[in-house]
Amino acid sequence: MVRELPVGPALRRFRRLNGIKQGHIAELLAVSQGSVSRWESGAHEPDALHGEKIAALIAANTADDSDRALKRLVETSTQAVHLICDATHRLLAASKARTAQWGGAAQSYIGTSLWRFATPEIILAEEGLGDAGWFDRPFQSLHFDTGGNGSNEIPVTPSRICWETIPLSGGRTGRLTTTLGDHA
Repeated sequence: MVRELPVGPALRRFRRLNGIKQGHIAELLAVSQGSVSRWESGAHEPDALHGEKIAALIAANTADDSDRALKRLVETSTQAVHLICDATHRLLAASKARTAQWGGAAQSYIGTSLWRFATPEIILAEEGLGDAGWFDRPFQSLHFDTGGNGSNEIPVTPSRICWETIPLSGGRTGRLTTTLGDHA
């Protein structure tokens, strides 16, 4: 079973990029500033209710007019690429090449997390993001190799992957995921 995606580091990046103090986030979530600090540092995970509130606060979407062009570019790309919310892994857009890999099912996954389809290599890469400074700066890129996930629903094949952060409206961050090449 794949563990839940930690939201603390993503909350920290959202707060820093938008110039919001921990105290203000604490007020919005009706918790102490210390709780926010512990979540952001990874010392504690928020309970389910607060995790949902944080995800709603920081989750990216492409409904804003300023993000529609990016969504269109992703959807019309000839590369196998998809855009997710960097904080929640919710699918925001997918190219036709990616949709073909998924058996045309991408539209039904828009707005839902793809985290449950993560391979062990994707999980390991995700776990290393905090130490690599991924959540400290707005523009990041990571290349790594992944094995397959064995899923018929949303298959991940053995391949070279590139993750890139993309600023979205409202201080949210997207993650462009590109398959650079398949490994036999």
